[in-house]
Amino acid sequence: MSMYFNSKGNEEATYDAIVVGSGISGGWAAKELCEKGLKTLVLERGRMVKHGDYPTAMKETWELPNRNRMTVEELKDYEKQQRTGYTMRPSSKHWWVKDTEHPYTEVKRFDWIRGYHVGGRSIMWGRHSYRLSDLDFEANAKDGHGVDWPIRYKDLAPWYDHVELFAGIQGTAEGLPHLPDGKFQPGIKLNCAEEHLRDSMKSTFGRTLTIGRTANLTQSIHGRGACQYRDRCIRGCPYGAYFSSNAATLPAAEKTGNMTLRPHSVVHSIIFDPETKRAKGVRVLDAETGEALEFFAKIVFLCASALGSTSILLNSADEYNPDGLGNSSGQLGHNLMDHHFRVGASGTLDQFGDRYYEGRRPTGFYIARFRNLDKQSQRKDYLRGYGYQGGGSRENWTRGVRELNKGLGADFKNELIMPGPWQVGMTAFGECLPYYENKVTLNHDVLDKHGLPTLTIDCEFKENEKAMRKDMMESAAEMLEAAGFKNVNTYDAGSYPGLGIHEMGTARMGRSPKTSVLNEWNQVWDCQNVFVTDGACMTSAGCQNPSLTYMALTARAANHAVEELKKMNL
Repeated sequence: MSMYFNSKGNEEATYDAIVVGSGISGGWAAKELCEKGLKTLVLERGRMVKHGDYPTAMKETWELPNRNRMTVEELKDYEKQQRTGYTMRPSSKHWWVKDTEHPYTEVKRFDWIRGYHVGGRSIMWGRHSYRLSDLDFEANAKDGHGVDWPIRYKDLAPWYDHVELFAGIQGTAEGLPHLPDGKFQPGIKLNCAEEHLRDSMKSTFGRTLTIGRTANLTQSIHGRGACQYRDRCIRGCPYGAYFSSNAATLPAAEKTGNMTLRPHSVVHSIIFDPETKRAKGVRVLDAETGEALEFFAKIVFLCASALGSTSILLNSADEYNPDGLGNSSGQLGHNLMDHHFRVGASGTLDQFGDRYYEGRRPTGFYIARFRNLDKQSQRKDYLRGYGYQGGGSRENWTRGVRELNKGLGADFKNELIMPGPWQVGMTAFGECLPYYENKVTLNHDVLDKHGLPTLTIDCEFKENEKAMRKDMMESAAEMLEAAGFKNVNTYDAGSYPGLGIHEMGTARMGRSPKTSVLNEWNQVWDCQNVFVTDGACMTSAGCQNPSLTYMALTARAANHAVEELKKMNL
């Protein structure tokens, strides 16, 4: 990643491939293209971050300003980024954009959470990594929402294998056809309360609870160390123990000698050649100097995040593509999806008072989808389904904070030394249907700090998602109660699109240029040497965390791109 390139003026800079963005998808595009021998320019709009440039990774809470709390004055820059409730802390605030510098307009509330730097959100992601199955790839065709995916599980399975073996995914095989097993590293262990719930759920309902499958190494690979159970992943991992572009794919790309990485490079549009109906390259604004630059290549991979890539395509409108590049179908910017969550239940358990756990695991449990799998599990009130993420733990001394008026002295201190009862909580993540009306459009009236147009986002969860939420809450309580948990409390804290940070769609794959933006290889129908392999390409959302699917789609598309170049088709 030391191959830092700075073009002087507008001199021609030509490569075999250009990759826009260096997050989860961009890092994979860079690695695959470089390893196949292509001279590849990676353009990142944000600053340089090399693996290890994680300023707070080793700091304790008391070493951080205000015991890791932001001041009211600081928070003014992060009105929307702070909606997560966990991002806006001195320990991780340097990873998130300032909303004052990168505004967007909400027709309805949309929590767009972003990080602009080398590595993108691969530094801060939640790391849950699940395969989609044919239950997901066939869903649109079966219930008539959106368009049919142009691929099936068999098309992606070898690429899931490929990316899992390099990224390192820990998990336990469960043999579920709708949540396919992967090439797992040894799975992190469930604790006793979680095992108790797992066994009860299986015997009472026939449902599966497993360890959350995450991109955290339990065994060292490729020069990266195993997880240290610090649970500070969001700060960046100096051990490289979880998958990030910085720790894994970008070093692999650099090792080939074929990568040129250029930070502070804001790609705002594609250069389209009307004679060949191909892209010649990209237009860039240097974020530091403000100069306009152009870079040229045989193929372009857009991996700027779902809304970032779509924004570039919309902003590439010209006389030949009046509504944006790739928009002859009228679908570009539409069918925006995210997962809805923040609904579930918790309870306490009287058992296992003699047992505890060690370390701070980087994951909890995962409950696989159990609705609308077959005739037996079919619901009349909603389509598709949901899974749960959760965890069990014992109450600690912090429970005493609310009891300060009840105790003092030695007895009170002794009571706090003893852990409280076991408790388990779970949160559901539900699928959102692809709705044409959920969309983004370019806004030329509100500009970002570079003077470029921003996005207006018009997106909402609808009746299907609302009906699903009721069941998400009730089923959580039902499973806890059946397992003998006490004090079972349900909650629905409300969920707005964006906050799942799984924004998908807006440049979907499909079977026809009349109804979709991309073909089965993630190529733009209208401009076939442009590939879009991030969340923008998703045709439906599933209920699983999507990043592993972006990785597999990117590796598959890169392989296809190189094959087509060899055949002189691009």
